[in-house]
Amino acid sequence: MFGVYIILLTYFLFFAESMGRTFESRSYHYNLELFKEIGRFIEYRHVLGMKAVLLNLVGNVVAFIPFGFFLPILHMKCRSLLRTTFFSFELSLAVETIQLVSKVGSFDVDDLLLNTIGGALGCLIFLWMNRIRRTYETKEKERI
Repeated sequence: MFGVYIILLTYFLFFAESMGRTFESRSYHYNLELFKEIGRFIEYRHVLGMKAVLLNLVGNVVAFIPFGFFLPILHMKCRSLLRTTFFSFELSLAVETIQLVSKVGSFDVDDLLLNTIGGALGCLIFLWMNRIRRTYETKEKERI
């Protein structure tokens, strides 16, 4: 499942024309000011439409939730929120850098923040579900 997720993430981040990933009129686009694009999307939500706002703001968070969820499953050392958040940031930084260098999409520090939040949320979901599983298993052992 993790492999399928990475393939789909790669497609949507680098190749999906519906996401504005075209190779025409390629130039460098970047935003190094935190909350600039987030604020712009919120301020112009009526002009851009709620679909565009949700796709950008919520989509960047949701896109990295599976990463934060699967990473602790794949690597025991990543069962720490701090470590998984750090790796989510690293993956997001790599994606944003590749988008800048390849001129597909843009480098945006707001995306770094939103993606990192998504990875952290995914890890929190994993930790919560793992706690529920362990509690259930403990209760089952006590019942027997």
